Amino acid sequence: MRKSDCARAFHALHEAGLLILPNAWDAGSARIIEHAGARAIATSSAAVAWSYGYPDGEAMPRDAVLSAVRAIVRVVDIPVSVDLEGGYASDAQAAAEFAARIIDAGAVGMNVEDGTGPPEALAGKIEEIRKSAARAGVELWVNARIDVYLRRLKEGEAAYQEAVSRARRYREAGANSIFVPAASGEALIARLVEGVVLPLNVLAWPGVPPAERLKELGVRRLSAGSGIAKVVLNRVHAMTQAFLADGRSDPFGEGSLGNPELNRMMRRSESTLRS
Repeated sequence: MRKSDCARAFHALHEAGLLILPNAWDAGSARIIEHAGARAIATSSAAVAWSYGYPDGEAMPRDAVLSAVRAIVRVVDIPVSVDLEGGYASDAQAAAEFAARIIDAGAVGMNVEDGTGPPEALAGKIEEIRKSAARAGVELWVNARIDVYLRRLKEGEAAYQEAVSRARRYREAGANSIFVPAASGEALIARLVEGVVLPLNVLAWPGVPPAERLKELGVRRLSAGSGIAKVVLNRVHAMTQAFLADGRSDPFGEGSLGNPELNRMMRRSESTLRS
């Protein structure tokens, strides 16, 4: 699918109820996620960093981030949104320059976060990223992440008011949706849906209702975050410990995807690359 078509498709997915976004960490996981039925893919900065042996938090080299994005875009035919963390820069222009490289790599969506920084910093980055996307001719979807709850910057009603205030700033700067990770509980989520105005993205988190209830509350996007990758890596750790302990091969037959199925899946991505 052409980038312009991907961008339009990604925008449309936010208008068709609740978009459930599994988060990939490399080309193989992206191919499997697409095969499983996902309509779009997001990356998780933590999961991508772990796959390269780095911690989360912009520790991964920029060129490695770009390489991961290119590899993921190469093997799927669905929209890809990239977790850009804070833009890998404190300066808005520098963040926008890196965002332009991510767009060039094939991303049609972008997640940018405020972290512990002042909201005006992220607002400035969103404005400059929006300009970079316009120059590239891409209708980029910008998902502005508010970390008030995740980092416990404020509590109770003060946290809600701060989140809504930041959402207004980011909306005015050009964000398309608002991501509030660690917000949970039906009452709070319902208030946020009304307060942030833009489509609300929540993170799969303890206390977050299932998809059907989120749709009823008006949530438009649900992200897995690093959850899938974390479970996979925990499984690798447990299976490795068991194999080292007894050398049994029985567990390696688990799962519905054997070597032939996985190879067929990956050959499909190779044929897409050649076409």
